[in-house]
Amino acid sequence: MSTSICPCGSGNLLDACCGHYHDGHPAPGAETLMRSRYSAYVLGLIDYLISTTLPVQQAGLDRQSIADWSAQSTWLGLTVENSEVFGGQPEHAFVTFTARWHDANGEHSHRERSSFVQSAGRWYFIDPTVPLKIGRNDACPCASGLKFKKCCAGFFGQ
Repeated sequence: MSTSICPCGSGNLLDACCGHYHDGHPAPGAETLMRSRYSAYVLGLIDYLISTTLPVQQAGLDRQSIADWSAQSTWLGLTVENSEVFGGQPEHAFVTFTARWHDANGEHSHRERSSFVQSAGRWYFIDPTVPLKIGRNDACPCASGLKFKKCCAGFFGQ
């Protein structure tokens, strides 16, 4: 059992916080998933970062770049500003946060409003850096069975 404090900023022990999700339990919400993803960057858990990205985007991720950024950064903290959850099926959410880190080029701060979708009982990050070739009338990439325009279209590229 780990006695270290979780990197997500909750103040809880890692095992009782994000470590639970890193071990395979589904995050109960978008903010929890976002916090666990930040912790995964801190801890170098690249497989977790990939598996919690929308499945149709996973092949487009640059695993080595993610691993390099994770390993070459000293993570300084996370501040969650806002979490907006939208009802419906599937459920969508935005989480606005600021992550801080230090690397060979100095100290950095990145503010982002990330998009998330719940599919098959799990929350996924919609990665704006992984383009999808999809039309408005195509099936939604979250596998909801809805057309893209009626489902996730408003959550891509936010």
